Amino acid sequence: MPIQFANPAALALFAGPVKAQLAKLTGVDILVIAIYFAMVIFIGFYLRGSSNTSEEFFMAGREMTAWIAGLSFVSANLGSLELMGWAGSAYQYGILAAHWYWIGAIPAMLFLGIVMMPFYYISKTHSVPGYLHLRFGDGARALSAVSFAFMTVLMSGINMYSMALVMKVVLGWNLNFSIWVSSITVAIYVALGGLKSAIFNEVLQFLLIWLGALLVPILGLVEVGGWTNLRGQILHRLGSAEYVHMWSTLGHFNSNPMGVHWTGIVFGLGFVIAFGYWTTDFLVVQRVLSADNLRSARMAPIIGAGFKMLVPFIVILPGLVALSVLPFHLVGETTAVATGQHSYNEVLPLMLVRYCGPGLLGLGVTALIAGFMSGMAGNVSAFSTVWTYDLYGAFINKKATDRHYVSMGRWSTFIGVLISVGTAYLVQHAASIMDYVQQLFSFFIAPLFGTVILGMLWKRATKEAGFWGLLAGTCTAIGLWLWVHLNPAALRYVALSPDAKDMAENLYRALWSWLVCVIVTVVVSYMTKPRPVSELAGLVYGVVPLPDEHDEHWYQRPIVWASIIAVLFIGLNIIFW
Repeated sequence: MPIQFANPAALALFAGPVKAQLAKLTGVDILVIAIYFAMVIFIGFYLRGSSNTSEEFFMAGREMTAWIAGLSFVSANLGSLELMGWAGSAYQYGILAAHWYWIGAIPAMLFLGIVMMPFYYISKTHSVPGYLHLRFGDGARALSAVSFAFMTVLMSGINMYSMALVMKVVLGWNLNFSIWVSSITVAIYVALGGLKSAIFNEVLQFLLIWLGALLVPILGLVEVGGWTNLRGQILHRLGSAEYVHMWSTLGHFNSNPMGVHWTGIVFGLGFVIAFGYWTTDFLVVQRVLSADNLRSARMAPIIGAGFKMLVPFIVILPGLVALSVLPFHLVGETTAVATGQHSYNEVLPLMLVRYCGPGLLGLGVTALIAGFMSGMAGNVSAFSTVWTYDLYGAFINKKATDRHYVSMGRWSTFIGVLISVGTAYLVQHAASIMDYVQQLFSFFIAPLFGTVILGMLWKRATKEAGFWGLLAGTCTAIGLWLWVHLNPAALRYVALSPDAKDMAENLYRALWSWLVCVIVTVVVSYMTKPRPVSELAGLVYGVVPLPDEHDEHWYQRPIVWASIIAVLFIGLNIIFW
């Protein structure tokens, strides 16, 4: 039997694909949203008194527990990338989108906790560019800081645009109004309470996201009759089972909707992009560095990995259900703007309106707002830290007081938000949010990972090599993008096949930029003089013993919990092969 829509407006919505306001908030819905905004502002004001020093403002005083740091670690990434972007990508590409949660996240998160965190933590660095300063000097630090600052404001713009899109699609609100409401709110609570305010709000937002976003997959599965029926309905409607298999369709570029080969998923995504993002993107690493001790810092990514494996249930599943139940086809963003149809990026709000009535709609919309503000706040707080420590404090004003740096951090928060507002409008020209995001990752994250991992694991890597390798990798990624942009036929060389599609191009571009970075770093290292081993203590594996974490029982050891997560990860990939 067809489901009885909880929202009467959904009856008109599903009569056709023409855009219109999908729902109208009741007094209860408005109250739920208002309470959320009041809470996040209150947290900012409440924590203002404990964010007066640079260590408190930028690093939350390094006093977060493993659970708080871990939830914040995964929540900072649970913004538009997950809620809007990957729901749309699941509709566009099928269950292949889940690779970005499993092979594209879990191994890298475990590697960060077990291998890399001891070096980040014991060096007491305030940022990833700060680690590069200790390992390679000012050149690598400046290049990575500029690249990262540029990327964070672009990513923050994605979250702004995504939230505004939800408000426009679901409630008919003006796009500009929604962008400014979200940006001003985030700017206030991050500027007031610094990283501590961002972290506590991210934990609150994590709980709200799960509470509100669970409605869609649960009610969706009820409507279609369970997972087995959903697979059958997708097969019947699309005439192909490729949308419900993760690995069995990756033998050829033309045998899956993403147009990608398994080598791109394993090496481009699973190794370069995933390890680059989860181990070198300061947006997420900053949360772990706020932990109160080394063991907490190592456990935080492992705790985050456990929750990350569950996120596809609230993100990927709604996109798959939409393939079965929506009576019309969604299109790319550019086509949607030109024709008035719904785009891939609107899958989640469409499904939210389908299933949620008064009260529940307010909770669902609040969950989406919380996700977008979480991702936006993460980017803004990371931008503020990198700008203040690694650009302003390192090259412009080296001798300022601690109070001055805190003030600069607060002002740069507002400046970062204003720049992000401008970048929010760039996203409208992308076919889908995730295609846009993966382009950014291939430009900045992939080569950065090559520089950091060589610096951390190889004593021979030199100061000059760190800079030139990072620069060569970044230029390679941008050059390959321009090549395909100007000459689409070049896709067969960049992505190894003329049948490859946009996402495959992003994965292989990231792989090539990482390889160029590594090769240039190795070659230049052998042409230049390395630093004495005595200067690398705490920066390179094998130079100094790691501190004892004093685990009294075997079940307290991070490696034990990492192993459990790894086994579950392998099991999920086998189940959905």
